[in-house]
Amino acid sequence: MVSLAELVMFFALIFTLNIIPAFAPPTWMALSWIGFDHPQFNPVAVAVLGALAATSGRIVLARLSRLIIRQRFMSAATRANIDIIKDKIDGHRTMTSGTFLVFAFSPFPSNYLFIAYGLTSLSMWLVAVPFFLGRCVSYTFFVYSAGEAAQYLANYGPAAKQYFGIYFVLSQFFFIGVVYMLTRIDWKYLFLAKRLRWLRTESGNSEPI
Repeated sequence: MVSLAELVMFFALIFTLNIIPAFAPPTWMALSWIGFDHPQFNPVAVAVLGALAATSGRIVLARLSRLIIRQRFMSAATRANIDIIKDKIDGHRTMTSGTFLVFAFSPFPSNYLFIAYGLTSLSMWLVAVPFFLGRCVSYTFFVYSAGEAAQYLANYGPAAKQYFGIYFVLSQFFFIGVVYMLTRIDWKYLFLAKRLRWLRTESGNSEPI
């Protein structure tokens, strides 16, 4: 029987992992460990609770990116540039929700996706609901397959762990670069001229990409 304290600790762990903006261990790893170390837990219940905690954490992360990055570190010109994306997303809500749903089925980190979305200042419910549903399904799979994943890592030892560690660090730097690019592309020029260029600086200079 799972105690209330264990449920609270589990929720707090997954929630904390999902508000960390970079270099946090993937949630599916934590869920796989829980499923492997505690086979008596109902995998569906673990997945649903984990999805609820992860979605709550991502919403907080997106709101923090809005309050801290957008309001304090982005210039008025950069905010206006990001609002071009906001208008496009607002006109394609079904596609946006579908994108987050599909992404939630994958094991890829979603922190930068929510950080970027938070910069647009759009409604969180548009992406939170499909993300939660997708994570319920994907987390159930990871909890069920935890035994096989643990056996694979045990067979291949340090080499496999080293490979996953390098992949994780490189992927974090890659997605940080993606978020930076998102803020520096001149989106109005892209949609009108169908060409990429950097957002103009205060001196008025910009170069086509």
